[in-house]
Amino acid sequence: MFSVTVRDHMMVAHSLSGEAFGPAQRLHGATYVVDATFRAEDLVDGVVVDIGRAADALREEVGALGYRNLDDEPAFAGVNTTTEVLARHLADRLAERLRDGALGDASRVTGLVVTLHESHVAWASYERAP
Repeated sequence: MFSVTVRDHMMVAHSLSGEAFGPAQRLHGATYVVDATFRAEDLVDGVVVDIGRAADALREEVGALGYRNLDDEPAFAGVNTTTEVLARHLADRLAERLRDGALGDASRVTGLVVTLHESHVAWASYERAP
């Protein structure tokens, strides 16, 4: 299995509903390092995906969320924007770009994993088929 990972980062504000979240129920900021990993068993032209296009796509998707209060974003209405939920959101957006051909010929990509690092000791991932 081959893989290519690109990395970016984003800063957001949000609050989380529910007693389980303690002080995070209040509005607070979060900074994430975001990794997107594309997997394939075979290569097309010697690559999994075009790494430059993958980096650009990730930058655009995290840019759409960065420096925003996610509580105000319609895409997250009524949803706790936990690290896991944000990982799924970004994976789904990148999967759309794969299907649209925005990352070059990604016909052999069999897996996509998005990982959001909250810190050097805690992170969450979401994995899906493209």
